[in-house]
Amino acid sequence: MREYALVVLVTAAVTYLLTPLVRRLAIAAGAIHAARDRDVHVMPIPLLGGLAIYAGVAAGLIVAARVSPMDGLFQGNPRMAPGLLLAGGLIALVGAVDDRWRLGPMVKLVGQVGAGGILVWSGAQLSWLPEPNGGTLGLTPNQSTALTILVVVATVNAVNFIDGLDGLAAGIVCIAAIAFFVYSYRLTEVIQPRISVLGGPALASAILIGACLGFLPHNFYPARIFMGDTGSYLLGLLLAYVPISSIASLPPTAARYTANRFPEVLPLLLPAAILVIPYTDLLLAVVRRTRAGQSPLAPDRKHLHHRLLDIGHSHRSSVLIMYLWATLLSGAVVWLSIAKTPLFALAVITMAALLLLLLMSMPRLRWWERGRRARPAAAGGSARARAAVADHLAARPVVANGTRPGAEAGDAAPRVSARHR
Repeated sequence: MREYALVVLVTAAVTYLLTPLVRRLAIAAGAIHAARDRDVHVMPIPLLGGLAIYAGVAAGLIVAARVSPMDGLFQGNPRMAPGLLLAGGLIALVGAVDDRWRLGPMVKLVGQVGAGGILVWSGAQLSWLPEPNGGTLGLTPNQSTALTILVVVATVNAVNFIDGLDGLAAGIVCIAAIAFFVYSYRLTEVIQPRISVLGGPALASAILIGACLGFLPHNFYPARIFMGDTGSYLLGLLLAYVPISSIASLPPTAARYTANRFPEVLPLLLPAAILVIPYTDLLLAVVRRTRAGQSPLAPDRKHLHHRLLDIGHSHRSSVLIMYLWATLLSGAVVWLSIAKTPLFALAVITMAALLLLLLMSMPRLRWWERGRRARPAAAGGSARARAAVADHLAARPVVANGTRPGAEAGDAAPRVSARHR
């Protein structure tokens, strides 16, 4: 555990320290996200935060390769680190170009497929699937490659879709990575050899946790920088790598009852439960846009986080509610897999938690929230809120290309408010 903690700390520290430098680079390069009608922010925010995340991931891999016994991972699978770095570098590059100059959907899809292909080359691929009866469903090489790339592309776009509120994507991915780490580390304690079996997924989860923790202080509301497609693509790639490498390295027969209560279905149930929020948002968006005759990748303002805002939640409470949903769903499945709690007791506890979370998700039932909002409203609002409204009303709107109405051609670079400098 000390070695994993070291990897988390190094990854988080490098990501945290480099994010301000990346922010200045984004401003200098003009990679700034101007407010649009479907956005929830009103000021232009720098992008490219994913570059700092990628640097943190690289630092975590370098440290892990020099720490015993983790160095055995890279000796047993020499393509693991190069595969992660190459795939992450490719998809981060595609995201960075898209953040600055905008790419077409097909170009981005080609980059995502290429990154998935690199993961297959590195040895992370779904070569079999568990069956409910305890058996395994073997896949041909072509089926394995196609399914692995499909999972990568779906997860990358799912994380990108939920990246609509400050700190939302980084927090959801961090919670998912923690759940994966607990599950993988628990199995490494009872399966021999420990490191060579599930050390790869546990290490990738630890790196993902550190990258998210290092970026969140800069990205939580009010955000000073966005991860952009650079970061959401990279986090989605790493999040897809964890269950893919886990299933590829762990045969169902190796997961005895002492490590896994339901070895036949949990390798599939765990990723589904942990990723249920981004996958649900992705599925609803595809159905909604297809029925409207639009492209599945066409932007809109009907994601799950937008709906929470529309029913009356604040920016922070919407993010925290989705954090709680992710924690409940992933925590319940992880607890089911490693604990000997009776199923009835677990079901009762889970249903009670779901009921409480549903009540918290309904602003009209939260009398303390209404009282807290009514007091500042009666007094005219706080000084900070009045000042923010005044600044917003005094500012001229920013149009899509970053210019302001009446600006000269030489003034095309968008201005960043003092709060975000």
